[in-house]
Amino acid sequence: MRTCRPILMVLLSAVLAFAGSKDISLDELKARLPSAKPDDQVQICITIAERQVAAANELFRQNKSEEAQAAVRDVVTYSGQARDAAAVTGRRLKSTEIDVRKMAHKLDDIKRPLSLEDQAPVQAAITELEKIRTDLLNKMFKGGK
Repeated sequence: MRTCRPILMVLLSAVLAFAGSKDISLDELKARLPSAKPDDQVQICITIAERQVAAANELFRQNKSEEAQAAVRDVVTYSGQARDAAAVTGRRLKSTEIDVRKMAHKLDDIKRPLSLEDQAPVQAAITELEKIRTDLLNKMFKGGK
């Protein structure tokens, strides 16, 4: 029972920290990133990328194509940083791969109603996310060789 208590406390603090990150602005998350531990960087980067997917969707709906394209570029950038941080620690590889896959699917859904002009950069982002996923899968199953 004594050994379970510290584990439960750690899990509870992690859940509370993640729940609190929903209230943190995107700029605050980006500011926290450089000073965070690599294990924490993974979650911060994924949170930023997921928020940028939602932002891109909303911006495309509002016909703000340039801002939406910038958000899509952020998705790729921060997903890549999450991959790199997960590779450094060797942890959270599977969950990062799953999160990146979900974001690629969401971007594919976002891409469908767009004009051909807007579809190309979104497709390029999806292709980059697939490369990030492949890197994560290689790291998981081949030890990164």
